[in-house]
Amino acid sequence: MQDFLKPINNTLEVQLEYLEPNSLGHQMAIYTNKLGFPDLQNVKIAILGVGENQTEDSIHPELSFDALRMSFYSLFPGNWSAAIADLGDIVAGHSRADTLFAVQKVVEELLQQDIIPILLGGRQDLVYGQYRGYTYLNKMLHYVNIDSQFDIGDMEAPIGNRNYVGKMVSTKPYRLFNYTVLGYQSYYNSADEIALLDKLLFDAYRIGEITSDVSKVEPYIRDADFVSLDARSIQAAYMGSVHYNPNGLNSREVCALTRYAGLSNTCNSFSITEMYGLKNNPQAAMLLAQCVWYFIEGVNFRVNDEDFEDDNFYKNYQVPIDDMVLHFKKSLKSGRWWIKLPKSLDLDNKVKSVALLPCSYDDYVAACHQEIPERWLKAQKKVDF
Repeated sequence: MQDFLKPINNTLEVQLEYLEPNSLGHQMAIYTNKLGFPDLQNVKIAILGVGENQTEDSIHPELSFDALRMSFYSLFPGNWSAAIADLGDIVAGHSRADTLFAVQKVVEELLQQDIIPILLGGRQDLVYGQYRGYTYLNKMLHYVNIDSQFDIGDMEAPIGNRNYVGKMVSTKPYRLFNYTVLGYQSYYNSADEIALLDKLLFDAYRIGEITSDVSKVEPYIRDADFVSLDARSIQAAYMGSVHYNPNGLNSREVCALTRYAGLSNTCNSFSITEMYGLKNNPQAAMLLAQCVWYFIEGVNFRVNDEDFEDDNFYKNYQVPIDDMVLHFKKSLKSGRWWIKLPKSLDLDNKVKSVALLPCSYDDYVAACHQEIPERWLKAQKKVDF
């Protein structure tokens, strides 16, 4: 893995000396020229930048992670127990395919060591490398994308920002079972893409639904295997005009979503992409650094409440609707809710084939009013399929 990596810039190494003694910059292991590659034996979370080949990506502004890193280093940790390391940057390959292969191998090795990688990058198709890092597990995956666009695109075209999810769907080995988009904006997505998303029984949550109550999307993230955040999904007012999106997530909403990702017991990798132009934009750098902070905060406060075989940890509810009965479970540890599917998903995954779908208290209330949750219907169609 180390062969794919290079240490942080020397200027950052110097600036570390001027940080507060208890700041993150002095509490975490960092890959520097002076100290060398850190010992990963007790590390739980690893931060990595993903470099780009300037010939291929010359249309983009400068990609630099220094401002975000220094913003993050200057923050103070919460009541955390998980050790953090900054492993520097994945060196860009001669081609995009080479870079994505390097991302895949680094993610794969970190997952094998039970370390959660946090990837920082430019082009969003780096998520394809993140996804392929799970291939060795031979399991079906749930990907959650915090984005204004679906990114399914033209599956036949070369991989890029707008079609990397299509490549996940269409390229062997097939490992994508479910795909969820949070914060999409209809005018950025063609009618064909919207129809395809629906045909594939994937989930999508519009930006307006998030702004009305961000907590409603937590169940969509709870069973994610990997999560990504497109920085362009954040409203320009909160990003210092790095991205010119007049509508989008505000600072509190995006930090809440990244914290939900961290809280997910099944999420073992996270990425932030489209991070161009941060060098002279401290506002955007600090907001994205805080997103990283909130993800790590979530990881440190995970609650292991998914021992579904032991009813001592759950309260069970049964709701009759027409000729069926919906079974709900509420965790006595965290207060989170699940709804049972009548058939097993049998995905060889973290729920051990127990067909329980994360849901909310509102879903239970809706069922009590004889309304079947839409997500339950989609999941059941997948099982039937």
